Amino acid sequence: MTRSDVPPALAAAAATFLGAFALTPVFSTTAWVPPVAAAVAAVLAGGLLLRGAGQVLARGRPAPRPARGLGTLLVPAGQLALVLCVLTALFAPDRAVAGLVPTPGSVAHLLGVLSDGAAEMQEQATPALPLTGLLALTTLFVGLVAVTVDLITVAGRRGALAGLALLVLACVPVATVTGGVGLPALVAPAIGFAVLLRADQRRVLDGLHGWTGGTGAALRIGVAALAVALVLGPLVPTLQEGSFATGLGGGSGGATGTALDPAAELRGQLTRGEPIDLLRVDASVEDLGYLRAVALDQYDPVDGWSLSNLDGQRSVAGADALAPLPARQLTRPVTADIEVVEHDDRFLPLPTSPLAVRVDGDAEDWRFDAATGTVFGRDVTTGGQRYQVTATEPRPSAELLERALPLPPDHPVQQRFGPLPPLDPAIGELTAQLTAGAPTPYEAVRRIQAYLTDRGNGFVYSLSTAPGTSGDDLVDFLRLKRGYCEQYAGAMAVLVRQAGVPARVAMGYTPGSVRDDGSRMITSDDAHAWVEVFFQGFGWVPFDPTPISIDRRVALPWSPRTSAEQDATRTAPGSAPTAAPPVEVPRADRVPEAVPQAVGRTQEATSLRPLLATAGAVTLAAVVLALPGSVRVLQRRRRLAEGGAAQLWDELTASAADLGMRLDPSWTPRRIAGTLTAAAVPGSAGAIGELARAEEAATFGRRPGTAPRDPRLTAALRTARQALTGAQPWHRRVRAWVWPVSLVAGVGATAARWARNVVGRRPGRTAADG
Repeated sequence: MTRSDVPPALAAAAATFLGAFALTPVFSTTAWVPPVAAAVAAVLAGGLLLRGAGQVLARGRPAPRPARGLGTLLVPAGQLALVLCVLTALFAPDRAVAGLVPTPGSVAHLLGVLSDGAAEMQEQATPALPLTGLLALTTLFVGLVAVTVDLITVAGRRGALAGLALLVLACVPVATVTGGVGLPALVAPAIGFAVLLRADQRRVLDGLHGWTGGTGAALRIGVAALAVALVLGPLVPTLQEGSFATGLGGGSGGATGTALDPAAELRGQLTRGEPIDLLRVDASVEDLGYLRAVALDQYDPVDGWSLSNLDGQRSVAGADALAPLPARQLTRPVTADIEVVEHDDRFLPLPTSPLAVRVDGDAEDWRFDAATGTVFGRDVTTGGQRYQVTATEPRPSAELLERALPLPPDHPVQQRFGPLPPLDPAIGELTAQLTAGAPTPYEAVRRIQAYLTDRGNGFVYSLSTAPGTSGDDLVDFLRLKRGYCEQYAGAMAVLVRQAGVPARVAMGYTPGSVRDDGSRMITSDDAHAWVEVFFQGFGWVPFDPTPISIDRRVALPWSPRTSAEQDATRTAPGSAPTAAPPVEVPRADRVPEAVPQAVGRTQEATSLRPLLATAGAVTLAAVVLALPGSVRVLQRRRRLAEGGAAQLWDELTASAADLGMRLDPSWTPRRIAGTLTAAAVPGSAGAIGELARAEEAATFGRRPGTAPRDPRLTAALRTARQALTGAQPWHRRVRAWVWPVSLVAGVGATAARWARNVVGRRPGRTAADG
């Protein structure tokens, strides 16, 4: 390593770290920054130490070409080894030597962590939780980019070309984030690219101005790149779902009749089918409560309720209690032995507040998300499973819940389960009307539930819902007052949140029917949605606003229904609200598909979106690929318009550089002319020689740089360029247009001309004093 290798190495590391800030919108926190910084620092230190060691071994003498090639390969290999050490220290230190040096055991552990990260990519939507596996994958990814950028910038001496590696980082948010990405994701990579340009300029200018030479030009290019990003950013197509994949987070998988779809839409046109036996339950209590599979915590007026990211780092095989209720809450213990019949889902139905789950098989495949109380499988489903659950069901009294105080705005539960997007003003008016003067959060929740369950208000349970006209499904439901369990639960959860109380939609099953042997059989008829409300000091408490048939209801003493609805049953599909009790249709409120999904208006209205997104992506890619060549064409036209000897000579040498010819900056014009003549089509010696003589006269003449524009020189340049281009194979000509390597050198030449205007001569060349 020479002293000249240090600035490019520092520039490569700085550019990679700044480029990594493109990942800012991909994660929900900045927990990714420290491990990424450690990986980039390891690559920088490894490159400097290994190249320095090579220089010491060479003892200042030029090394043979095979040795230089081997050294070029050994440096990135050593850097990758250091990245592995960083990954080991951060994510798999237990079996490593001194917690740092990898061993076979630590490598196996690290591979397991990376495998978890690959699974978490399928489960997470952006912004993703900073789970250990995802952080490990991100650190490895940025480490590989850092090695690539260092190799191209330092060994290849092509800092601008290394900017393409930074483009890989920018592609991650483009492919995964829906909506804006924020200024850090644009500004930091632009600054990083400017740093790489500066490194290239320093090489081109060959140290004539020190580290500050040409910085202004690099800065201007970086600012221009940022401006282009800000202008073109909104035009970049994004995936329909902002996610790593269509996994648990952000996705909307299809319900099959034996599984729950983790998304609820407040509309639907349902059909009924024959029930499917799903689960056989042998419980320790006769009046078993709900079996909850998943909790939905995000609401959107268009897409309804959906499941956000799940924290899958905790296995149910751990010894700690999974979801204990607060000490102030009144509870009852429940144990259940559950055998899967035809249920096949990634979510495990459990009694409320599970403490321990024992799965027959590998329990490590089942993960627990503490925030939502959800147990979900990683690469495994419930099909053919048998499991045992120990839980504590909440049994609060109304008197206790009346004592619960509102949560402070900065409470984590309030921040996650309280926010709502902008809603129709009519919804806010209804909430204010229902909760006016409510002294406690519990009273506000009771009033909202009473409004939805009182048959005097005209609400009817129906599997058939009339289409709304407002464009807002929640507004349509509250106006038409017809719907099924998802609509009732989803509406109540929104109103409760708007009243300032944390709420979420729970999805799972009612207890099913008792069989002769005392066990319960849960079928697809028993799929249900209800509401869970959080009370300070008591935790999550279930409420059910849906007017389902009496034999399906779960006893909730703290959540009594209004007197007018106590003995009511559901209205038959298609019937209109009426004051007289409707004819009872036994168990007609069953839901054949666990959580029914209808084709939404947005899907119909945006059927061209994939095509437009693809066309936009292709167009953007074409623009990006054509941009360097277009800039190079403009540069050539400007030089030809100026027509001076210096400008035309710069264009000739730039064309040669674009075609892959190596010209030493220390060569005289005559030597360069000889090299170009040898590489060009025969018959071009005269044109190239004429340009070289004009350059010598302009540089070394009595009044350098004052030669007038000569049309003959312009014609000579065209002849010389045609001769050089015609002698090259087609792939070099294509590369010269797609990626003209002289662009950065052209920036340096511009800076040199500015300096010449200041001092009266061209930098780096000897001119006679006039």
